[in-house]
Amino acid sequence: MTTTGEEHTTGRGGPWWWTRWRSAVLDVGLAAGSAAECGAEGIRFAHDAGVPAAVGVVFGVLAGSTLVVRRKWPIAVVLVSIAITPAQMGYLMGIVGLYTLAASELPRRIIGSLAGMSFLGMLIVMFVRVRQDTQRGTTWELGDWFVPFASITTAVGMTAPPVLLGMYVGARRRLMESLRERADSLERELQLLAERAEERAEWARGEERTRIAREMHDVVAHRVSLMVVHAAALQAVARKDPEKAVKNAALVGDMGRQALTELREMLGVLRSGDGTGARERAAVPLVAVGVAAAAAASRVVDDEGGAEGPCLSDVDELLGQSSAAGMAVDLSVEGETRSYAAEIEQTAYRVVQEALTNVHKHAAGAKTHVRLAHRVSEIAMQVENEPPPEPASASAARLPSGGNGLVGMRERVLALGGVFVSGPTDAGGFRVSAVIPAA
Repeated sequence: MTTTGEEHTTGRGGPWWWTRWRSAVLDVGLAAGSAAECGAEGIRFAHDAGVPAAVGVVFGVLAGSTLVVRRKWPIAVVLVSIAITPAQMGYLMGIVGLYTLAASELPRRIIGSLAGMSFLGMLIVMFVRVRQDTQRGTTWELGDWFVPFASITTAVGMTAPPVLLGMYVGARRRLMESLRERADSLERELQLLAERAEERAEWARGEERTRIAREMHDVVAHRVSLMVVHAAALQAVARKDPEKAVKNAALVGDMGRQALTELREMLGVLRSGDGTGARERAAVPLVAVGVAAAAAASRVVDDEGGAEGPCLSDVDELLGQSSAAGMAVDLSVEGETRSYAAEIEQTAYRVVQEALTNVHKHAAGAKTHVRLAHRVSEIAMQVENEPPPEPASASAARLPSGGNGLVGMRERVLALGGVFVSGPTDAGGFRVSAVIPAA
């Protein structure tokens, strides 16, 4: 089916080849008008041809009725109008047919050829008709220029306007369809972008939940583990050595206060990242809060608002806390000590902290060796414990393990482009090793 410039294909709703009922009504009305015109002109054609008038009328009605298929077969309509032009009928059909042909999506060479044939046929017919009319009339003396002038003017007026109008309407329709397709394409792209944004947001929320859980595990689990170890020791010596029991109780209290302080500060960041009101905080996206919480969870914040993240210089204090809990631990440092980026130092500190926590949980009383190596382009750390002196003591404190410590350490190191290795040693102990690029 050939599309004309008059219709907008929004869905088939009309009969046969029409997309809309109003298009069908318009074409039927035009065909009826063309049939009436051709039927009336058929009387004169029958008189000139010497046939009965009824034959001329029937011929004209049939020829004019072909205009009803102008949308489906515009070429056929134009050819019929050219064929009946010598009979001096079908002017309406010729005009509407040329308009429909020019507005269609047919090749321009076909449109130009048929328009030229229609112009030539109209020119010849009008030349003969005007010449006959001027020969019959003797009232006015007209020059020889009038016949060609009138013929050309009429032929141009009957062919050029419908062709130009049809080309304009067709170009406008194609432009509108192109804009509509672009709008639909943009709408689909926006919908796809919205879906991808939602997926990225969901992924970011999951990542931030993982980060917050990892930070809270690293910050709180170590101190709570030491508290449990000290509590077990307190229970063992409470009656035999009251002085040592008091000392262990004080250590438990200190550890508990530190753990509560860090936990309170992390939860405070989750509640309000900027100190605004509750209504404003409710509008903060989860991803932004997660970023702030993850960043705040990896540092210790004092009451005055200052912030100090854990760094390698705090490892001595960390080892001191483990020693106070009864662990035999030693530290060896290789290379020239220097400072690194805050994120690198925090990660190195957390690896050592979590490795010591695992020793408290699974190898209580085992001698532990901590090694730090400052190299040219990287920093390496290793925490290795010997087998515990008493295998049953590993469960004496009954420290639970969620299995997330090693996973969290690996995630931290790999996020910085480092290498993480952990596993049992040949001697029966356990070793945790990590290498982090210095840049």
